[in-house]
Amino acid sequence: MTKITPQPGIMDIALYQGGQSHVAGVEHVIKLSSNENPFGPSPKAIEAVRDSAASLHRYPSTDHASLRAAIGARHGLDPARIICGVGSDEVLQFVAQAYAGPGGEVIYTEHGFSMYPIIARMAGATPVMVAERDRKVDVDAILAAVTGQTRIVFVTNPGNPTSTMIPNDELERLALGLPDTCLMVLDGAYAEFVEAFDGGASLVDAHENVIMTRTFSKVYGLGGMRVGWGYAHRPIIDVLNRVRQPFNLSMTALAAAEAAVNDVEFLTFCQAENARLRVWLADQLAKAGVPSDPSCTNFILARFADRAEAEACDDYLKTQGLIVRRVAGYNLPNALRITVGDEEACRCVVAAINAFKEGAA
Repeated sequence: MTKITPQPGIMDIALYQGGQSHVAGVEHVIKLSSNENPFGPSPKAIEAVRDSAASLHRYPSTDHASLRAAIGARHGLDPARIICGVGSDEVLQFVAQAYAGPGGEVIYTEHGFSMYPIIARMAGATPVMVAERDRKVDVDAILAAVTGQTRIVFVTNPGNPTSTMIPNDELERLALGLPDTCLMVLDGAYAEFVEAFDGGASLVDAHENVIMTRTFSKVYGLGGMRVGWGYAHRPIIDVLNRVRQPFNLSMTALAAAEAAVNDVEFLTFCQAENARLRVWLADQLAKAGVPSDPSCTNFILARFADRAEAEACDDYLKTQGLIVRRVAGYNLPNALRITVGDEEACRCVVAAINAFKEGAA
């Protein structure tokens, strides 16, 4: 028998489950399980991808300078304090790799992104789950869970899959309440769906122990390219760059992301359509007896009477070619996460759930 064994904690990792894409026996489906942009990527990003094809024999840049400059210009940030990764997931992984480890603890909340405990265990650290209150991050509960071993606190804001968010003054209180040996990571994957929200950049500027991460996978429609970024003070960025692979992003991904961040017109269109349709979708489902919290994202968390009804509704939606996301794994067994699609998709969801509720009555 082999004596080759993985590092402690690796076999405790439960594999991440992505959103379903297919339904057996159903040819045409509408995928609303992964919070993807229903309008796709910017046409300028598509053009940039095509243009990059002739240079695929060349290595990409190692410093991502052009993309970092574009991100900095778009958000009013210092490019020298930006790091790019293969999705924001990789930036989160850099943080855990650099600052957590055996003996350290990583706090995340009960409805937080399921990659957080995985990332903690990858680094050999102990994940610590903290309860939320009414599907919102509870700052007091987090502070009560902090110990001398706490190295990182992950906060998703806005939340996934809850769609809720907490205000900056609460995040400020959390940052001030953490020991100076602990980092607070603000995961802002859905920040672009909140009007006049900086994703936590102002908190980063005010506190040396705060890091903000963002992604191109959601509003920019580049999930297939896997590009994300982080913003922090220079000493932290310097540390993270030391664990980053030099060629972690392809030249095609870099070109697509730069074109996307510069296409403000397309971004504005996507934001406006999402804001319009998520309100309509939530209102229509509420009339059908399916409530949800006001959403700050590109999805709603539809709540049912119990787990049985949520799963029965999901099964019925599949027969109609509609794929949404069960979130029992996020401790929300009575809910379904439904991506805000285009208008046709939203109308299909409302019609199907109305039919389900009428049939169940």
